[in-house]
Amino acid sequence: MPNQPKFKSYIWELPVRWCHWVNMVCIVMLSVTGFFIGTPFSFGSSASDFTMGWIRFVHFTAAYLFAISVISRFIWAFTGNKYSGWREFFPLMTDAGRKKTVKMLRYYMLIDKQVPETVGHNPLATAAYVCLFGIYSVMILTGFALYAQHAPQGAMHKALGFMYALFSDQGMRLTHHISMWFIFGFVVNHIYSAWLMDIKEHGGEISSMFSGYKFTIKKEE
Repeated sequence: MPNQPKFKSYIWELPVRWCHWVNMVCIVMLSVTGFFIGTPFSFGSSASDFTMGWIRFVHFTAAYLFAISVISRFIWAFTGNKYSGWREFFPLMTDAGRKKTVKMLRYYMLIDKQVPETVGHNPLATAAYVCLFGIYSVMILTGFALYAQHAPQGAMHKALGFMYALFSDQGMRLTHHISMWFIFGFVVNHIYSAWLMDIKEHGGEISSMFSGYKFTIKKEE
């Protein structure tokens, strides 16, 4: 594959790339501030010290931005190009998708030595992305349900009333915290897989998340 001629193809549209990097920044900010919220501290002992107040403000601001980004990516799955469309996340729905999935499985199981080219999403990675967005949804719902308790019977509190029926306060905090560790696990695998595919495919896997362009064997329209 590395010796075959390559075509420069525009794969990842700007909204997809923006959501990817906004999510990354938000996850870092939310994780750091979340640890401090779970273990409060202070730089001083004066009554005017507002350290934790600022940390909570950053956390809540990043939470709103993260929620908007996730919702935007969901909407783009129905309005963007075929590589970002919702069908890409369910490859088993089509015969071509099932064949691609089998080929990728054979490569990961070390049966085949040649990695099959994936222009858009890796058919196996999409399963991880579906789980990831499920975790994102849990994080957003539990986070805003906890946040809404500052204004009982407010609009957000009423809208998320079902969360208080499903979880105790401590249950929501624990779920919120554990979900963060699942995201950490995904991030480690995601970085490794992107690096591996970039080396194996020579298609610009990592740089495509900045430029939108990948190098493919077949010319993409």
